[in-house]
Amino acid sequence: MPANTQVPHAIVLVALGAAVVLFPAPPEEEGGDWGSSAEAGPCPKGMVTIRDKFCIDKFEARTVEVDKPRTGRRKPEPVRNHSPFKPIGNATIMALSEKGRIPQGHISRDQAEQACFNAGKRLCTDEEWLEACHGKKPTKYPYGDQHEDGRCNDRGVSGFNLLFGPGNNTPPEASAYTKENMNDPRLNQVDGSLAKTGSHGKCKNSFGVFDMVGNLHEWTAAKEGTFRGGYYLDTSINGEGCDYRTVAHDAKYFDYSTGFRCCFGGPEQDRIDKMLKTAAKNAKDSKKKKKKDRDEDDDKKKDASAKPKAKKKKKKAEPERVADSRSADG
Repeated sequence: MPANTQVPHAIVLVALGAAVVLFPAPPEEEGGDWGSSAEAGPCPKGMVTIRDKFCIDKFEARTVEVDKPRTGRRKPEPVRNHSPFKPIGNATIMALSEKGRIPQGHISRDQAEQACFNAGKRLCTDEEWLEACHGKKPTKYPYGDQHEDGRCNDRGVSGFNLLFGPGNNTPPEASAYTKENMNDPRLNQVDGSLAKTGSHGKCKNSFGVFDMVGNLHEWTAAKEGTFRGGYYLDTSINGEGCDYRTVAHDAKYFDYSTGFRCCFGGPEQDRIDKMLKTAAKNAKDSKKKKKKDRDEDDDKKKDASAKPKAKKKKKKAEPERVADSRSADG
C-alpha cells in the first residue's frame, strides 16, 4: 500500500471483538515430546537446534486457548484459537510454532512465559536469542551484515498513522498513544503491516529460523523486561538487526507490536522440568487430600445412619396429692 493511501473500509471496520474459531485438538505429538532433558537432543516439532545446545521455535508463536494451565508432564487440551489481533486478557493460552500463521501480538512477557510453559517450553534467554538470530557465522542481520530491503518485514505500513493520524500517513499527536489505541485490533490487520510466519522466505538465517528481525518484537526471559529484533515498522532505532533491544517496559506491558517465540532444552530447561514435577506433585497431593476428605465424610455419614436411636424413657405419672383434712383440725 502506498504511504498516502487510506485504509480500505473493510479493514477499518473490522469488528473489535474478533470471532473465535473452534478447531479439533492437535495430535499429542504436536509440539513434541516433553521428556526431561538438560540436552537439546531431537527438537520438538516446529523447532530447530542451535549448535546442539538448545532448541528454538522456527517461527514466531501463535497461541491457542487451553482448558487449564499445565500442571504436569502432559500438555493441556486446546479448546479454541485465540485471535492474534486481541490482547490475552484472562485466557489460558499455549504457544505453537507453525508456518503460515499470523503470530500473536498484544502479549506481555509474563503471558508469553506462561504460553511457553503450557507447551512444555520456556522463553529464550537473551543470550540464546542472540546466538540463534546471528546464525552459524555471526552476522548483523540473520542473512548477512548489510541491510537488504524486502528480505524481512521491517519496512511495513503504519496502521497507527492511518487510523489515528491527521491524514496523509502522518503520525498522530502524542495523546493518541493510549493503551486502548495501542491495542486496537485493526492495527495489525492493515495491508502491509503484520505478516504471516515464514512468508518472507529470505528472512531466514543459517540455522533455519525465520523472522527474527522485523514482524513482531520478541520477548526474552531477561529480568529487565526485554524484547528484541524490532517489528515491521522499526528495526534500527534501538540497535541494528539482531542487536535491536528494548528495555523500557515491564513484564506486564503489551501492545500491537509485542510477540514472542519459545526455547527448549539446555540448562534452563531443568528449571522448567522441576516446576513441572512440583506442579504435578502438588496436583496429585491435592487430589489425594480431596479423596481422603470425601471418604472421611462418607464414613461419618455411614456411622451416623448405622447408630441405633436411643429410646426416650417415659416419665412415671406422679400420684395426686389429696389434702389431709386432719391437718385443719389440729
